Amino acid sequence: MNTSLSAELSSAIGSSSLISMVVSLVSVVLSWWALQNLKLDLVIRYPKSPQGRLLHLLLAIVLGHFVAGFLLDYLGWSGLIARMF
Repeated sequence: MNTSLSAELSSAIGSSSLISMVVSLVSVVLSWWALQNLKLDLVIRYPKSPQGRLLHLLLAIVLGHFVAGFLLDYLGWSGLIARMF
């Protein structure tokens, strides 16, 4: 009985981790795609330089992190609504 519960718990944690990783990666990719339309040449001197591209990547990671956090929170909250009734 105890090993069954442990296996079930580790399976739930594993699937939750996999969902979090996929949502985070998709959010970063979507943020990168959305930031392609941003005119960085108004803010930085050489947007095509390695430093400009790194700034673009870091902006995509930060924006994707916030979007993924929102989506995962929303997913968790919607799962808790079922336990309300």
